[in-house]
Amino acid sequence: MLNATFGVSRLTRAMMLGGICMASLMGCSQSNNKTADANTASTASATTAASGDTKSVAITAIVEHPALDAVRQGVIEELGNEGFKEGQNLKVNFQSAQGNTATAGQIAKQFAADKPDAIVAIATPSAQSVIAATNSIPVIFSAVTDPVEAKLIKSWEASGTNVTGASDMLPLEPQIELMKKVVPNLKSVGYVYSPGEVNSTVVLKALETKFKPMGINIVAAPAQRTTDIPQATRGLQGKVQLIYTSLDNNVVSAYESLYQAAKEIKVPLVASDTDSVARGAVAAMGINYKDLGIETGKIVGRVLKGEKPGTIKPITMNKLDLYLSPKHAQEVGITLPQELISQAAQVEPAPKAKQ
Repeated sequence: MLNATFGVSRLTRAMMLGGICMASLMGCSQSNNKTADANTASTASATTAASGDTKSVAITAIVEHPALDAVRQGVIEELGNEGFKEGQNLKVNFQSAQGNTATAGQIAKQFAADKPDAIVAIATPSAQSVIAATNSIPVIFSAVTDPVEAKLIKSWEASGTNVTGASDMLPLEPQIELMKKVVPNLKSVGYVYSPGEVNSTVVLKALETKFKPMGINIVAAPAQRTTDIPQATRGLQGKVQLIYTSLDNNVVSAYESLYQAAKEIKVPLVASDTDSVARGAVAAMGINYKDLGIETGKIVGRVLKGEKPGTIKPITMNKLDLYLSPKHAQEVGITLPQELISQAAQVEPAPKAKQ
């Protein structure tokens, strides 16, 4: 009897212990399931957060030409370095005004309605249009010669508004020295420009001021439209020894036609845009516009990360590069000094001597 009772007791205890273990295992399983569910929920939440972190940047330019295209490429490239990669966590909307200021205004209004996280406005006319369309969306200008004269900002200090950016303003003294080396005894310079572009009229006034004490005369040749450029250039025949071009967007976008006309009248072109040497200029001293785009992209990155544009001081570029083309010089009957050639960052191949 004692043995039977003892056997039952042992069996009962074993069953009780088994039940406890089963319950414990079930509890562990449920706990693990809850942890897994929590992890899944956390992952889903992180994914949602990541998708919510996608930024939108609208970019507009008054026209497409090598310098302004390089700015845009530099901005997008640098944003990738800043952690904002197009197609992943960055949406980019680019619109060109095709040289039309009315179109620039329409693009600006559309961008303001779209409310992107930032707007990059490349060149003065586009920047003016965008700033007229919004005073709340961050605006970062680029390739603007004088943002103060263009009334984008009040001074070169942090604006306290929704605007900041990067200027392509160049010191004129090195430009003038280059002109004098290309044409010794320089007395007359032609300036083909669009009178509707503030960045161009600013340079014209500055050149007049710099040239006057040097005894150098500047002859302005206004060209309101790109189709007016060849005629304006030919009108300088016999009046000037050299034609200087700033980053006038109408002129640069039609540089090949300017070059052909200048070649006809045998007058060398000196530019402030180094890309223009490959397109016909004899010489150019200017900034690298891809680098300008990269510096602009750094500012855009700071804004996307939370900084207010009004607290960021506008910047200018300090490094200038010299590009030369002995070939284009020979076409207009001049020879570039070897000393100048030795200082160039890039020299277009010289033409072969005739046999």
